[in-house]
Amino acid sequence: MNPTLESTITCPVCAHARTERMPTDACQWFYECAHCQTLLRPKPGDCCVFCSYGSVPCPPVQLHGKSGGDCCA
Repeated sequence: MNPTLESTITCPVCAHARTERMPTDACQWFYECAHCQTLLRPKPGDCCVFCSYGSVPCPPVQLHGKSGGDCCA
């Protein structure tokens, strides 16, 4: 199975949504909202901003689930 590489991040502050391409070789720990410039960080227990605010979790979580340890290692 090939993971989905695009995810729509929705800002929890202003609700602005933007589709972004997810990296396959690294976690994205920070994301700046293009509308309100809020700097998003992963929620506790999530490995990256896509897992916290995206419509699709990051590729490692898609392939192995959250129980796979450090998903973006």
